[in-house]
Amino acid sequence: MSVFAGLVEWLADLLQPLFHASATAAAIVLFTALVRLLVHPLSRAAARGQQARARLQPEIAELRRKHAKDPVKLRRAVLDLHARERVTPFAGLLPSLLQAPAFFLLYHLFSSTTIGGEGNDLLTHTLFSAPLGDRWADALGHGGLLGPAGLVYLGLFAFVAAVAAFTFHRARRTTAESVALAGEGEQVPGLGAVAKVMPFLSFLTLVTVAVVPLAAALYMVTSTTWSAVERAVLYR
Repeated sequence: MSVFAGLVEWLADLLQPLFHASATAAAIVLFTALVRLLVHPLSRAAARGQQARARLQPEIAELRRKHAKDPVKLRRAVLDLHARERVTPFAGLLPSLLQAPAFFLLYHLFSSTTIGGEGNDLLTHTLFSAPLGDRWADALGHGGLLGPAGLVYLGLFAFVAAVAAFTFHRARRTTAESVALAGEGEQVPGLGAVAKVMPFLSFLTLVTVAVVPLAAALYMVTSTTWSAVERAVLYR
């Protein structure tokens, strides 16, 4: 934790001339961007996987005709085909799984009052008037919804809602295609239902922003925005 705190403080020092009192908040945004940049190759691989599944559709259609009366053989045959072509419908989950430790580390850092036996000075840093270690409930208790800290959260909520709406509409347009590429959920049990629910998950970021420390909320906002832009580019 001390090493990670030192990294955040070092990034904040670099950004101090540009962002002044909000330099630590800017450092968190930069740290998030660096994490997402590291997992970007996996996102590109997931996009290539989706394209590969599209190329396999004629073969999958043939397998459906061949095993139309035997769903078990059909499922096994499609899974074997995916294995031979090194295609997995769950490749898109890897970027999220690999960046999860960075989020929880940041969450813990801004939830701890001490680091290495000493006071956690990072908790005194702010984004405008909102302390990075506080939550939305704290902002409501100190100034209310329209207080200085409350307005910071309202701005974040509005931004996250806009990104979530963009992601939702894109996901709704591509859900039918994604299910078809995966064999309409027949080859991977439950995949069709997951694909239908996925568009709504983008709005869960609003809940996360409300309940985690502001520093962790900034991580979520930055990562969600990165994901929306990344998918718009890779899956266009």
